[in-house]
Amino acid sequence: MGQANRTQFTATLSELKFLFLSLRPRQWSKNLIIYFAFFFAINQLWNPNTPASIAVPAIRASAAFLIFCAVSGAVYLINDRADLENDRVHPIKHRRPMASGKLRWPIAMSGIVILLATSIPLAFILELWLGIIAIAYLALMVIYSIAIKHVPILDVMAIGTGFVLRAAAGAMAIGVPISPWLYLTTSLGALFIGFGKRRCELNIAGKGGKAQRSVLGSYSHRLLDQLLAITATTTIAAYVLYTFTAENIPDNNAMILTIPLVVFGLFRYLFLIHKRNLGQTPEEVFLSDPPLISAILIWLATAAAVLLYFGR
Repeated sequence: MGQANRTQFTATLSELKFLFLSLRPRQWSKNLIIYFAFFFAINQLWNPNTPASIAVPAIRASAAFLIFCAVSGAVYLINDRADLENDRVHPIKHRRPMASGKLRWPIAMSGIVILLATSIPLAFILELWLGIIAIAYLALMVIYSIAIKHVPILDVMAIGTGFVLRAAAGAMAIGVPISPWLYLTTSLGALFIGFGKRRCELNIAGKGGKAQRSVLGSYSHRLLDQLLAITATTTIAAYVLYTFTAENIPDNNAMILTIPLVVFGLFRYLFLIHKRNLGQTPEEVFLSDPPLISAILIWLATAAAVLLYFGR
């Protein structure tokens, strides 16, 4: 291999690395919400006499997770292209491969085509409604990148809808219903996180917020604090109603044992937003704060124990 060929090969590998980084694998944790339906239906899916009975639903849920990782990765590439000029003046986002010039748009476009040409057909093969939801999610996020992200309130509501679509995709993949209260809790929780993200962005951006993200010019700290208070309260109320009314949980109301953990998690997140200015990258908060991680793990263990022990 000549020097020119080696140089070209190295450049190609480098650009492929930056393409992968632009898919934001750290943010794929958002797609874990796809497993909600699997988790809350585990008492219906698992047969202690046939342990393998849970294997097929687990595989289908995992396939849906990978499909949405691919679709969301394509969306991130589209969003980076749409936000190119704003990202270049952002104190952190200017390091993104496309904004820094390390990833060319033709390569990114090729990645988008490959990801969508693979994931969307697979979604339809797995389940018709999963494919429909994947297309709906893609359409919503593209419209968000082009227009909705410039409209205050609606921008965060669109993000919240994206989380609800993920939860619905997980339910469709394994063929189980989800309580409407759980959908509502998911939606309100996503709004809470979204408004927290906007507040932190406003703090970091300062007077240059509108140049970095145009919608920040329409928000204020006072407004966002009010919206955070409302969404935190309603999220707790929706979850409490879920623990009492959902059809797929034990009738003895044992799920109320998980309520204090949810309350602590929301309050801890508010603390991190207000006192440590964290929340601009929610996935990093959930993966780095020990008290929050502990609350999530204890909540998972408690909910699983309630579903498996009392739910049969």
